[in-house]
Amino acid sequence: MPFNIPNLLTWFRIVMIPVFFAVFYVSDSTLSLHHKHLASTLIFALAAITDWLDGYLARTLNQTSAFGAFLDPVADKLMVAAALIMLVSLAYVDAVIAFIIIGREIAISALREWMAQLGNSKSTAVSMLGKVKTTFQMIAILLLLYHEPVLIFSAHEVGTLLVYIAALLTLGSMIYYLRLAMPQITQKSRE
Repeated sequence: MPFNIPNLLTWFRIVMIPVFFAVFYVSDSTLSLHHKHLASTLIFALAAITDWLDGYLARTLNQTSAFGAFLDPVADKLMVAAALIMLVSLAYVDAVIAFIIIGREIAISALREWMAQLGNSKSTAVSMLGKVKTTFQMIAILLLLYHEPVLIFSAHEVGTLLVYIAALLTLGSMIYYLRLAMPQITQKSRE
C-alpha cells in the first residue's frame, strides 16, 4: 500500500466514520442536539471535500495507485452508508430510501468487480448520471444532517426532497449500468 497524500486522505475519511457516529452518542448535556447536527454536518462535509481532494491530488501529483483506486470508493460508500444509517436511526430519512441507496452501491460495486474480472470494466465506468446522483445525494445528506432551518428554508424539507430525487437517480443509474452490462450477463449465463 503506497503511503501518499491521496491515500492518507482516504484513510482519514474511514477513520472519521466512528467519530461521526460518536457525535450522536455523546450525552445531550455534553453536546446539544444543535451541536450534534452541526458537528455531524461538518464531519460529513469534510469527508466530501477530502473525497474530491484525494482524487484531484492523485491525478495532479501523479500518485494514482491500484490500492487507492480500490480504497477511495470503499471509503465513500462507507461514509454515505454511515450517514444514511444515522439519519434512519434519527427518523430523518425513511429506511426504504436508505436501502435503495445503500443497496444500489453494493449491487453496482459487485457488478463492477465482476465486469473487471471479465476484462470489461470500461462498460461500467462512472457515468454522468452517477455523478449527478452523487451530487444530489451528498447535498441531501448534508442538509438532512444539519436538519435545522437555514435562513428562510427548512434544511430538513429541502434535504428530504433532494434525497428522494437522489433515490430516483440512484435507481436510474443502476438500470443504466445493468443495461450496459446486460450483454456480458446474458453471455455468461449461457455458458
